[in-house]
Amino acid sequence: MQKKILLLGSGELGKELVIAFQRLGQHVIAVDSYAGAPAMQVAHEFEVINMLDGDELDRIVKKHHPDFIVPEIEAIRTEKFYEFEKQGITVVPSAKAANFTMNRKAIRDLAAKELGLRTADYRYATTLEDFKNAVALIGIPCVVKPLMSSSGKGQSIIKSEQDIEKSWDYAMQGSRGDYKEVIIEEFIKFDSEITLLTVTQQNGNTLFCPPIGHRQERGDYQESWQPFAMNELDLKDAQEMAAKVTEALTGSGIWGVEFFLTQKGVYFSELSPRPHDTGMVTLAGTQNLSEFELHVRAILGYPIPEIKLLCNGASSVLLADEDGEIPIYKGIEDVLNNTNTDIRIFNKPTKRKYRRMGVVLVNGDLSTNVSVIKDKAIAMSKLITIK
Repeated sequence: MQKKILLLGSGELGKELVIAFQRLGQHVIAVDSYAGAPAMQVAHEFEVINMLDGDELDRIVKKHHPDFIVPEIEAIRTEKFYEFEKQGITVVPSAKAANFTMNRKAIRDLAAKELGLRTADYRYATTLEDFKNAVALIGIPCVVKPLMSSSGKGQSIIKSEQDIEKSWDYAMQGSRGDYKEVIIEEFIKFDSEITLLTVTQQNGNTLFCPPIGHRQERGDYQESWQPFAMNELDLKDAQEMAAKVTEALTGSGIWGVEFFLTQKGVYFSELSPRPHDTGMVTLAGTQNLSEFELHVRAILGYPIPEIKLLCNGASSVLLADEDGEIPIYKGIEDVLNNTNTDIRIFNKPTKRKYRRMGVVLVNGDLSTNVSVIKDKAIAMSKLITIK
């Protein structure tokens, strides 16, 4: 059963997904806005287009006649997906899911108003005046995010009145596409953030990976570790919320569902209908199937008998500290000289400050404290320099 996959977005997550598809004999066309993107380096074919241009999307769909369209980023003219579904093409996980999750307004209203999930209080704003009023209603501190953005771009925390206009300007700069609106959220005093990778299947039950803990800076993850220890009641609540929201969005695949853990219980935060960056820890061999292998099986309708934790693990990202061309990595041998340690270099052709360029992976047996593994991953990542 060879199918043709049109992969929209060709970063490091897309690269691992291409490899997983190819291991099951599928044909992949990788698409991104620039040539030489990581997934293009391993795909059968590639296209360079502006994915916010609906005409360009139409053109490559007509050219390749894919069986599946698999979005891997948010910056896509997602309303076109409804047309492609009418043509008989499967959009992963569905056109509805891709459209709702690209827009924080749609997904937050679905979660809070329609499904009744526990979320932070929130307001929306399209003008600076509305923004100031919303901040006054929510209160300081509060969190500001563009309704359409990715990888933490445009996100900030207002800690004083002096931050209000700066946060507005930053959100506008970080907005994707032509949609200029922000969400202002109550600042939740959380103890931890987790990702609950959730797998929906065509012909099987919804499955959950062991929860993943992570730490963020500038709205982007820095380290992740699996499993994250949480009490049974909180885990059950998170699984029930994840099952509700993924069922409402419809479709098969893996979802990165994010939660805040607080003294008052679990709060729904966000979700992505695709492999999640914090889930790169599964490349450390923590599970019998990585998040990419799970996504591919669910898309193709292949069975997933179980998701089993095999070992404890952690990931720590490698960030560029400046702009530059043709990055050169030093210290790889120093990292690989350590047991239970691996590294993935993403081979991005250019670097810019804080761009994610690679990841260090560390694992240990189930008796090894996860904090020890995480500290080792952080220490290993500091051995790498990018020149």
